[in-house]
Amino acid sequence: ASIQEKAANQGVKTIDYDRLTLGGSADVYVSFDNTKVGELQGQGLVDCLGGRPANVVFLNGSPTDNNATLFSDGAHSVVDATPSITIVGEQAVPDWDNDKAVTIFEQLYTAADGRVDGVYAANDGLAGSVISILEKNRRAGQVPVTGQDATVEGLQNILAGTQCMTVYKSATEEANALAEAAIALVKGEEPKTTSTSRDDTGGRDVPSVLLTPKSITKDNINVVFDDGGQSKDEVCSGQFAEMCNAAGV
Repeated sequence: ASIQEKAANQGVKTIDYDRLTLGGSADVYVSFDNTKVGELQGQGLVDCLGGRPANVVFLNGSPTDNNATLFSDGAHSVVDATPSITIVGEQAVPDWDNDKAVTIFEQLYTAADGRVDGVYAANDGLAGSVISILEKNRRAGQVPVTGQDATVEGLQNILAGTQCMTVYKSATEEANALAEAAIALVKGEEPKTTSTSRDDTGGRDVPSVLLTPKSITKDNINVVFDDGGQSKDEVCSGQFAEMCNAAGV
């Protein structure tokens, strides 16, 4: 925010890319619809649980990351409205640290006496931490786990059946949107926006370009490869080659 203030005082335009600077003064914000990301995660978890009564743990992203708040809010909007689901534990992971996530989830799992039927993990890294504890308790693949970012590890976990879904956000699409906004500002034009994003800290609505994320399961995993988000050769290496073949990759 202080950098943006200094820029504005010099007549320099600024863009918030991927994350909204709370209390900032960016001219435009380019990102994915992060509340929608959470909604896709929440719906993915509900779908993977198949309507059965379930105890769920929420493992949220960093409390200092505004995106993590939006992800959690979106997921809660779906999960909280599902009568068959009971949330039995919830905690944020400082700095999205996967090592801390292992300890935090194990504590939440123990506090619930192991009666955990599903896990909201805010991204694929946290999902991997959750899966390591589920493996330790011989429950990996039995407990649906969400994710985000369509990482190599996340996609491999989906192929292996230990993670039920992830959310894909096309880097190419986001970068192109940023370039278009930057070119418009340089030309003295107003960037074409799709929405506004509320900055409660700054008390303003920021003109925004919010792109649409995609929910990825084993059934549509090729979406990521077709867009160039990950290399099929890298994901389908070694023990995952046969799994890829079985999934039609």
